[in-house]
Order: sequence, then structure tokens, then C-alpha cells
Amino acid sequence: MTKVLESGYIILEDGRLFPGRLYGYLSQTSPSIGEVVFNTAMSGYQEVLYDPSYWGQVVVMTAAHIGNTGINKTDDESDRVYPTGFAARSFEEPSNWRSEGSLSEHLVKNHTPAIEDLDTRAITRHLRSIGSMRGGIFADSTPRHKALDLVLAHPPMAGLDGASRVTCSEAYDWDSGSEARWLGSTEFSTNDSHPRVAVIDYGVKRNILRRLVDVGCIVRVFPSHAGVSEIQGFAPDGILLSNGPGDPAAVEGAVDTIRHFLGTIPIFGICLGHQLLALATGGSTYKMKFGHRGINHPVAERADGRVIVSVHNHGFAVSDDPLPDGAKLTLRSLNDSTVEGLDYPDLNAFSVQFHPEASPGPHDASDLFGEFKNRMKLNASTH
Repeated sequence: MTKVLESGYIILEDGRLFPGRLYGYLSQTSPSIGEVVFNTAMSGYQEVLYDPSYWGQVVVMTAAHIGNTGINKTDDESDRVYPTGFAARSFEEPSNWRSEGSLSEHLVKNHTPAIEDLDTRAITRHLRSIGSMRGGIFADSTPRHKALDLVLAHPPMAGLDGASRVTCSEAYDWDSGSEARWLGSTEFSTNDSHPRVAVIDYGVKRNILRRLVDVGCIVRVFPSHAGVSEIQGFAPDGILLSNGPGDPAAVEGAVDTIRHFLGTIPIFGICLGHQLLALATGGSTYKMKFGHRGINHPVAERADGRVIVSVHNHGFAVSDDPLPDGAKLTLRSLNDSTVEGLDYPDLNAFSVQFHPEASPGPHDASDLFGEFKNRMKLNASTH
């Protein structure tokens, strides 16, 4: 595909400007503005594009070449592209047996605002120094002062309920598991126990649903605004609180719903779900300086020191000063000591800040889905 690129730039709310060349689609009436963040993964860009947790963000990929493995329908983690904008040093043509098309063509087809020929090292160093901030992708024809005014008028991520923007509109059942070749050391369920899991969708990735099916669960996904009675009507054996975008403290109604089920059936929280579970148990969350986004972040278990290489995508974290009521710290980040895992023994609930379902990334933590199933089985046998 021949590239015909217009000059453009990313401008941040502090006025710092990074030139590049536009690619994809950029509407003059609705420019690409959001929180500018960086992701350090060398692969998995398609899963990043289709991860609802990236709603409202302009994602800068730090790897030099993005697009090498192409695009294929199997790797979509949702039904549409979610980032406000996408940026890289270079969008490459594919060379991979699974490829069904190029990233460049995909960006154009999906009207995704994008920019390449960007000094991603410089912008990443700036964000690490100053912190994630609002910014936007603009054509060179847009005056700098006008672009900066538009960026500054855009709401910051803190205080935004992103979950309500990406959740499903109504409940649905999910019964598709993973292809065996992608399971790695994870095993398919071979027993007769099939616990019923209600997944509350704050921006769920499909691989979370697949992993639940892999371990033998019956899965129904509920919108973030679903009432207690609707969820109870499914008669769940456990509840999974999904990942999602935005400020956890702004997710309307989530804390009250979670509190209703606490202590009655097992609860498993992932990413935003981890933060919401902490809020429901009296904890607090805070906005990180630049967050964690990548597929090789090490976290350590407090009990035996085992290191898990994990997938991250979050800009908020749970405070440990103090920890939520009744919580035991199970995992910490080895990069910055962020709280990465909590267990609530008296409430039969646990959570992790990272993504155990991977996709992309390593499968080090995939056994957490089996642990969740075991908790549901044990709870059912004692009630």
C-alpha cells in the first residue's frame, strides 16, 4: 500500500510539540484528543487497539517498528478500536503467516487517527518526566495555539467514568474458549463442575471470557449498570469484575453493587475491577504519574517470592496507606512497589491489578482463573 502522508504533530497540554506524519483518519471537526500514554510492548498492538481500557487515550507505542505481524480477526479483543489516537515511530508492512492485512490499511479502514515518523523516545522520556497528560494529534494546517486551546478544553482522565462509555448495552452469554495451541501450560477443564460466573463488564477483554470458559465456567456478561436483581436472576456462583478505562472512583453504582455480593459468593477483580473492589472495602485509589502499560512487568508474590511477568494497562492504582479493610497484600510491582494483588480472606474475594488473561503477553498468571473456579467450588460445597 502506497503511503501518502500529510505532516502533522502531537501537542501536549504543557505546549510541548512532537512532529510526525499523519496516517489513518483525522477529522477536522472532531480532532484526536485524549490522555497521551505510552506502551512498551514490542508486539500485541492489535490487542492494544481493541482493548476498551484504552478508551479516551492517545497511545504511543515505544517499539521502533509496529505492524510487522499484520492484523487478523482472531486477535480482536472487542468489537471495535478504542484508543482516541495511535502513534508510533513507523507503521510497517506485515510479514507473518497469520496476517490477513496490514496495520496501515486497518487504521484507515477503521477511521483511527494515527501518526508515525514520530520521535517516540523523546515523547516517552517527556511523559516519564512530567507525567501522562492531555494531548492531541493535529494536521500541520491547524495552528498551534488553536490545537493547544482544544487540548486544554478537553476533560482530564481523573474524574471520568469510562466504564459507562464502553460497557455492553445488555447482558449476553459467552461460551467460546481458547484455541488449544494458544493455551501454553493452561489446561482445559476436564471435570464436571461448571460454576456460573457473572462478569460485570466495565470494559472486558474477550480473553478474560475465554479463560473462564477454558476452566469450565458458564459465563454471562452484564453491563456495568446492571442492577443487583438482574445479576441475582442468573444465580451466579461467583462474580468477576472486569478491566476498563477511566477513574475507578467515578464509576457510578459499582461500589454499591459489589458491596451487595461481598461475603456471599467469591469475587475476582481484574485491573479496574481490582480498584473497584478496593473502593468497596473502604480503600482508596490514586492517579499514577504515568501508569503501567506493557507486557513484561514483573510482580512478586509476598508468600513465596515467586516472580510473575505480567501484562499491564492502568493509570490508577490502589493505595496501601492504608490497605482496604480486611485486605492482605499478595503482590507488589518490582518496578515501583505499586499494589498489584490483594486477598480478602473473610470476604472470599481477591484481585490483581494486572491482566492474567494476557493477550498479548505471557501466561504466568493464568492459573488465577483456576483459583477462582476452585473458590467457587469450595463455596458451593460449604453452603
